[in-house]
Amino acid sequence: MIRILGIELRRSVSVGAALLIIAVGAIVFHATAGRWSTGWMALVTTQREYLAVLSPLAMAAGAWQSYREHRANVAELFAGVPRPRPQRIVPILAATALAVLAAYLLTLLATGPRIAGTARYLPPAAYAVVAVGVLTMIASVWLGLAVGRMVPALATAPALAVAGFVLLVFAPHALPDGGISVAFSPMGTSMFSDYDTVGGAVSTAQALWMAAVALAAVVLFAVRKRVLGLTALLPLAVGATVTALVVPTGAAYDRSTLDTVAQELVCTDDAPRVCVSRAHKGLLPEVAPKARHALDLLSKTPVTEAHEDTTTFFPPTAPTPRSDTALMKVSVDKRGHLADADEFELSLLVGAFTGPYSCEDNQNFPVAVATAYWLLDLKPSDSLDGFPLDDPGTVTLWKSLKKLPRAEADARVTAVHRAAQKCRDTNGILTRGTR
Repeated sequence: MIRILGIELRRSVSVGAALLIIAVGAIVFHATAGRWSTGWMALVTTQREYLAVLSPLAMAAGAWQSYREHRANVAELFAGVPRPRPQRIVPILAATALAVLAAYLLTLLATGPRIAGTARYLPPAAYAVVAVGVLTMIASVWLGLAVGRMVPALATAPALAVAGFVLLVFAPHALPDGGISVAFSPMGTSMFSDYDTVGGAVSTAQALWMAAVALAAVVLFAVRKRVLGLTALLPLAVGATVTALVVPTGAAYDRSTLDTVAQELVCTDDAPRVCVSRAHKGLLPEVAPKARHALDLLSKTPVTEAHEDTTTFFPPTAPTPRSDTALMKVSVDKRGHLADADEFELSLLVGAFTGPYSCEDNQNFPVAVATAYWLLDLKPSDSLDGFPLDDPGTVTLWKSLKKLPRAEADARVTAVHRAAQKCRDTNGILTRGTR
């Protein structure tokens, strides 16, 4: 069987298709490194999104293989061999499946080293996401073989590639939102935060649907008479029904998209404590020195610790506000390291004096910026997260702090922090005093 498989790999388009998929996948991955550099889950989820490109390529490769066999008139030659057709098609099914499997995994391995130095959290769900991606590629190439056999024409392969791309991109939007659309879309789900995941039930539903598609493709490829191809509808119907029953929907689906383990804090052993989420554990050596310098500047306030802000919006979660803890935003650049490292301390200090997200109509940003720049002994300039920091009002507040004696300025800074934590307006504190 191994010798037959080797012959099939050499005579078919499997190797060429694999090389094409690897090349396209590597180019797309490295061109969009910022989308997946946050960790392993982001990497495998992004690869699943790129099935919109990789899956149609696999379909086209399968269709081209069937067209080559039709053009070479080998079907009649094989029909003369006293072996049942299902047994004759096993080598080509195995060769094409092995090719796309290797291509999918090699594309992943080619990008992994880029974040291997900082990505420390590898959730079990990531393996399921990869497994469903592999199954999707196998189903795609087998579907291409089946369609190419049913319609053996030169235009079948490119037409199937275009149709596959359009179907994968636009079909999910025709389904109900939530779990149903994700279950029937091999592309999976997008990452809205660094703590997003794909639930086990969702991966199971996706795997069941892709297995049904693969089985239907094998039936179409194996039957002698085209009319018998209608039997391929049976696994599709069964697969669709089981998938719809397994996939979580509504609130259950929303809960399955958040990895609470990735949100858990991992802290330094020594004081002052600096904590980041488990998803960003590898960045703790880069974050800790900067956060501790900011904490030292906040020594006149009750703040003694710095924790990563693990707020998410889908589903909505937020850490409990604490007066002794400053929340910090940890972002990852396309190399997998701390992004905007030069602005990290400024961002942390601004957040400490702005107040919790729960504050309604929070107008404390200019005061927070002026206070942060005063603590850093810098003049307001540039911008932070798109917010201008050098507007005249901020500069005026900063100058008012600079003119005060150190003790009075420290007292007003402490008052600003205390008022911000209680969601009070801090605009008059720097100019009118601590009361």
